[in-house]
Amino acid sequence: MAHAHKLEIFRGLVKFKSNTQKIWGVLIFLTIVTAVEVVLGIYKPEALMGKVLGMKGLNWIFIILTLVKAYYITWDFMHMRDETKALRRMVVWTGIFLVLYLIFILLQEGGYVFNVYDNGYIKRDF
Repeated sequence: MAHAHKLEIFRGLVKFKSNTQKIWGVLIFLTIVTAVEVVLGIYKPEALMGKVLGMKGLNWIFIILTLVKAYYITWDFMHMRDETKALRRMVVWTGIFLVLYLIFILLQEGGYVFNVYDNGYIKRDF
């Protein structure tokens, strides 16, 4: 037996009358987030070019906005809000762990490649 999905977003702050309206609302939200990413990518404000935890602040903003979009797509379009709390946590925490692991690997390998180009051959013993 199918059950009705919730017609609200942002934890009930915005409510819709139909699924079509909800899809348009989610599309507008995702479009705004993407537009912010594009504008920041084109203009690259100097205030965001400072180093934060080994990367430029602008790169961290891109990573965070991408995670927000991925989380929201999973939450709304994959109907995770309608699932049990345990399943939601398994899916979300697994994804967060894998993304953090990917960021760690990229920073490690990127730093090593930069040092090789900058200083020549480097032997690193873990």
